[in-house]
Amino acid sequence: MRESMSDQVIRENRSVFEAMVSHRFVEDIKAGRLSKEVFDRYLVYEGAFVETAISIFAYATAKAETIAQKRWLIRVLDTLANQQIAYFEKTFAARGIDPTAFDVDRPEVADFRNGMLEIARSGGFLDTIAAMFAAEWMYWTWSSQAAECRIDNPLLKEWVDLHAHEDFAAQARWLKAELDLAADPVERSRLSSIFGRVQQLEIGFHDAPYR
Repeated sequence: MRESMSDQVIRENRSVFEAMVSHRFVEDIKAGRLSKEVFDRYLVYEGAFVETAISIFAYATAKAETIAQKRWLIRVLDTLANQQIAYFEKTFAARGIDPTAFDVDRPEVADFRNGMLEIARSGGFLDTIAAMFAAEWMYWTWSSQAAECRIDNPLLKEWVDLHAHEDFAAQARWLKAELDLAADPVERSRLSSIFGRVQQLEIGFHDAPYR
């Protein structure tokens, strides 16, 4: 039986994927030692990226080949704009965070944002699927583990639970299934490379709140 594309990219990028899902940021959440300062910086960086993700999925929607794909992606766009952005607006207000006081153009944050946006802008539909599968499968993996741990901060727990929820899992599985449609060996190699590159960018992005 031929290995699926998604299983191939995970296998070929296992070391960098494991490095990300066991990142200091993740381990600090699991251990209940994530500092307020790190969480605040992360929230601002991640909130800014969610806005970018709207553009990324908009490119994917425009390049999708079927109406079923477009309908799914339109629902994703609605979730990003009306649920995830709303989470950040609420959380910034609750924690007294002024996002404009943070540098979202620092290299690790800008590299992730610009790298992901360039994949969506310049690549084909499956390139964006590979990039977002890398990000969302990673988030679902570690959040599912972290959700089993005690998290006293209700806003942090809400963020973790959001990514461990079945709705987010369904989105990660949809990306996985779409990626599995890739058949050409050259295309499969390119998509695997994108997956690995995104994990590297994610590691830098999650390093940034500690600096």
